Amino acid sequence: MTVNEPRFASAFRPPATLVLALVWALAWGIAVARAEDLPGTADSLSALAASDAGAESEPAPAVAPTPPAVPVTLPAGAIPTARVVKLVRADRNVVHTGPGDEYAVAGVYPRGATLPVIAKRGAWYGVRLSPNSTGWIHSSLCKESADVSDLEFRPNPKLYSRTGSYIATGYVAGYAFDRKSNSLAIGGRLGYFAFDRVQVEAGASWTHVHRPAEIVESLFGLTLEAEDFHMLFYHLVASYELMPGRQMVPYLTVGAGATVMRGESDPSYDFGAGTMLYLSKRTAMRWEVRDYRFTTGEARASHSNDNIEFSVGTAVLF
Repeated sequence: MTVNEPRFASAFRPPATLVLALVWALAWGIAVARAEDLPGTADSLSALAASDAGAESEPAPAVAPTPPAVPVTLPAGAIPTARVVKLVRADRNVVHTGPGDEYAVAGVYPRGATLPVIAKRGAWYGVRLSPNSTGWIHSSLCKESADVSDLEFRPNPKLYSRTGSYIATGYVAGYAFDRKSNSLAIGGRLGYFAFDRVQVEAGASWTHVHRPAEIVESLFGLTLEAEDFHMLFYHLVASYELMPGRQMVPYLTVGAGATVMRGESDPSYDFGAGTMLYLSKRTAMRWEVRDYRFTTGEARASHSNDNIEFSVGTAVLF
């Protein structure tokens, strides 16, 4: 009997593994129950359990908080730099589709409205009416909020319109009378730019002609004569500019007038070509070659004269 008691007792002894599992489960339950009563502990335990379970994902990087926006304010009395005009004259201000009253009406705007300026042409402002439309308004209807002179419409700053200007020219010339004697001539002209390419001028010149003695045929014989006289010629001419508005302007010219010598006046006409070199908007150098043609003598003894003139002068616009 003594030998059999230990064998009977070992049959009812629980395995050691089962006992350890029950103890671990009881300890885990107590720990979880206590963690629910402490703030922040449950999240830590969950994160620890996830890491123990073999989670391989890396923790998300921390994001810095965004600072609050600071409003931007202009100092008192500051003027915005936007190019705008304010309508100040009438209660209803008409905006046209182009820089002129002859253009169609683009809209009517009340007093006090402000419109962005995008261009300037003379007394007209080009304004933006909407993202897809523009218009033009006269400067008498509005007031600038900033200088817009640099928006002036200039197709080409090297081109100028001289239409409507007067021009005075003084010159000296080499004059060849009938292609046989040379003399010095002086003269002047006063002109007007009637159109973009056309200039009209009235001018007068003087020279002293001296020709040595030569045989001159008359009706009943031959005589030996020398010529020494003063000659005055005046004319009205028109010039056509080939390249108007530029700094160097070549032109063609033609005119008609009269030549006065030896107390007689003979009708004449002339033609030629020249160049104007503008040193500024109002001063220029001018050189040209011109042929004056007129007839001297009477009846059968008359003959035509070609008088070539090469001139250089200075011109002033006003």
